[in-house]
Amino acid sequence: MLLWLFLKGLAIGFLIAAPVGPINIMCVRRTIVHGRLPGIVSGLGAAVADTILAAVAVFGLAFVTQILMEERFLLALGGSVFLVVLGLRALLRPPPKLISGRDPTNLLGDFTSTLALTLSNPITILSFLAIFAAFNVRTDEQIGLNNMTVVLGVFVGSMGWWSTLTGLAGFFHGRFTEKGLAWTNRVTGVVILTFAAVVLVEAVRLAWV
Repeated sequence: MLLWLFLKGLAIGFLIAAPVGPINIMCVRRTIVHGRLPGIVSGLGAAVADTILAAVAVFGLAFVTQILMEERFLLALGGSVFLVVLGLRALLRPPPKLISGRDPTNLLGDFTSTLALTLSNPITILSFLAIFAAFNVRTDEQIGLNNMTVVLGVFVGSMGWWSTLTGLAGFFHGRFTEKGLAWTNRVTGVVILTFAAVVLVEAVRLAWV
């Protein structure tokens, strides 16, 4: 029984993380530019956020869900501003020099940026509620072994996706010229700014609901 619940959670975590979005783009870029470690740490931030939201959904913490939905406009607005900052930084920042040694990076910033960005999306909690229903996962207000097993599976599944993504992107690390890295920054910046515009439109739409 517990193994089956774990496998359900694993599948849910993988499916929640897999759709292409700004965090996927950020992880790929950080892996290509700085290496697998910053990429996997960025994925870890998203996986921890997914786990927190999965726990809120599966443990039936209705008051937290209500707060997230009531403040969904501010959360969406904050997320769009955050994406604009990240997009502009990627677009305008010069590529790292192709010299030996560790690329300049901040692992704590890599982790917290994806953690905050994932938590700022109120749609994620609704996605968990919907997919839990689809997988026939019971959500209640009891913190029992069954629910904890599902949440653990979500974390492992989410990290499975990020490990796969950064593992594949890592093959391109060190194979780009400085010009190639510059174009990576520009393309990533444009893509993230596009996502920011979509999130901003969604924030405006939520303001009128």
